[in-house]
Amino acid sequence: MDSVYRTDPIPAPPSAFNMAAHVLAAGAATPDKLAMQIVKPSGAQRWSYGRLTAAVRGAGTLLLDAGLTPGDRVMLRLGNGPEFPIAFLGAIAAGLVPVPTSAQLTEAEITKLAGDLDPAAVVAGDGIALPDHPARAIPADILRKAGDAAPCDYAMGDPNRLAYMIFTSGTGGSARAVMHAHRAIWARQMMYRGWYGMGPDDRLMHAGAFNWTYTLDTGLMDPWTLGATALIPADRVEPRSLPLLLKRFDATIFAAAPGVYRQILKHHEALSLPKLRHGLSAGEALPEPTRAAWIAATGTRVYEALGMSECSTFISGSPDHPAPPGTCGYPQAGRHVAVLGEDGQPVPRGEPGQLAIHESDPGLYLGYWNASEETAARRIGPWFVTGDTVSMGEDGAITYLGRGYDMMNAGGFRVSPIEVEEVMHDCPGAGDVAAVEIAVKVDASVIALAYTGDAGEETLRAHAEARLARYKQPRLYAHIAALPRNRNGKVLRSEIRTMLQQEVTS
Repeated sequence: MDSVYRTDPIPAPPSAFNMAAHVLAAGAATPDKLAMQIVKPSGAQRWSYGRLTAAVRGAGTLLLDAGLTPGDRVMLRLGNGPEFPIAFLGAIAAGLVPVPTSAQLTEAEITKLAGDLDPAAVVAGDGIALPDHPARAIPADILRKAGDAAPCDYAMGDPNRLAYMIFTSGTGGSARAVMHAHRAIWARQMMYRGWYGMGPDDRLMHAGAFNWTYTLDTGLMDPWTLGATALIPADRVEPRSLPLLLKRFDATIFAAAPGVYRQILKHHEALSLPKLRHGLSAGEALPEPTRAAWIAATGTRVYEALGMSECSTFISGSPDHPAPPGTCGYPQAGRHVAVLGEDGQPVPRGEPGQLAIHESDPGLYLGYWNASEETAARRIGPWFVTGDTVSMGEDGAITYLGRGYDMMNAGGFRVSPIEVEEVMHDCPGAGDVAAVEIAVKVDASVIALAYTGDAGEETLRAHAEARLARYKQPRLYAHIAALPRNRNGKVLRSEIRTMLQQEVTS
């Protein structure tokens, strides 16, 4: 049997569609119900569906009043507060194209992204680095008055048109803006039973920043689409405090990256969470020791999902269909995926190949902004190829075998080694450099930098801290005589990874 999984597709979205309108439709029937609580040990900030909808539509009006026109790109430079989802959905409601970015990015990093994106405006939060770009700056403070502004009309239209963009590292290693259509939110219904096991009575807590797409999608928009309640820990809440919040605010589902689960378990061997039904994990593989420790501490299971910025999560285990041990789970009902060989054809089940998504998937991206060649390079016939090596079992379960393009994973963030190397190469005395991911524990890995120059570690570390977001900064530095290369001069990162891994474990 070939490695192809296909079930009946989900119905198409309405021909006149707006992503923000779809997200807020369920809450319109229960305007007094809690849509969101921003929680901390001392209390919570409460947002009803009525208040949320008023703020989103008011934000759309304020952005249009600032001189923006439908189709304009709006870069979001915002912290971990409610203004982030309000600006994001408000822009979409008004027909603008928001582009969330990490608040951790430095001025140099965000200037580089803005140069490619060329936004019409930047929504600017206090204390967050802004790009050196002529785009108009819109202070985030105006969003605090969004609920008092007149509501904008929803900009309805073709569900296949551009709705928003998110930056990720492309196949060449440089950051690319991934273009998503309004229909992307419609496609997420495949996750509700295929991963979340969530309904309108649930209270989902997501332990992540608003400006991370995992939080924005899984933690906010999906609960809102179902009319459920989203619980988001306030800024600077430590992982050790999360069990208290889970219990105090009656969370029924907990979503986090594996690193958060590890941090919680460092401080708690046993947890009393009577309302919690299960956890969700994505961003990187959940180590089996962490999974087992969580089950022992809470009596609840964790369901993983495999995804990517270009299609979100599409392989997962769920309460209705748990993943077999050692696998990522199953393609969600409604998906059409395959495992392809070097000839672009599906391989027999059980054989390794490249994971691919059919072009008909409604959650699949529109392409990379200003990168038509790179967009085309990700296609083989009707398939989008992910770059991940997997195998498909006889039952359709997917086993992950390796990360494509030497991408690194730092706390759930995909980081390109090329991006790190370009910055570190400019450090005086660094010499040749190569960045790799290595394991420092059975359930934790970090970015390591091999270098050949005479610079000291303190010099390298200071250079990284000044020019790279914290999650991109190498945590280990290793001096080597020369970078191993193949006959074409390409750096052999696999050899460097093995070399540094041996040093760490010896």
